[in-house]
Amino acid sequence: MANLWDNDEPVLSLGIDVPRWIDQDITPCDVASICHGGCASGAYMDAVTYHIALKTMDDHGDDIFEYIEDCYVELPQPTRDYQSWAGMACFYVSIAVELWASCVEDEISGKIDELVADDE
Repeated sequence: MANLWDNDEPVLSLGIDVPRWIDQDITPCDVASICHGGCASGAYMDAVTYHIALKTMDDHGDDIFEYIEDCYVELPQPTRDYQSWAGMACFYVSIAVELWASCVEDEISGKIDELVADDE
C-alpha cells in the first residue's frame, strides 16, 4: 500500500475524480491528513474557515447535501447548537470532504502503487 503522506501531486493527475466542492489541487498527502485527523485538525482549512465554507455551500450546497445523503441515507444533524449559518456550513462541508477522502483513500493508494510498479 502506497504511502499517501509522501505524495504531493494533485489527485487529479492520478485520474481520480475530485468533486467541484473540493479544492481541485488536493493531494494524496492532504487526503491522508484529512483521514487521519479530520478537517478541523487543520488538514483542510477550506471546510472550517467560515467565509470559505459559506461560499462553498452557496455554490455547491445541493451537491454537498446529495453526496452526504447518498452516503448516510439521510442528512446528519449537527451534534451541537450552531449559532450561525457559517457554523452549519463548516459542519456540512467538513462531513462531505471527510466522507470523500475516506472513500478515495484506497483508490488513490492503488493508483500510486500502479505507477510505482510501472516504473520498476
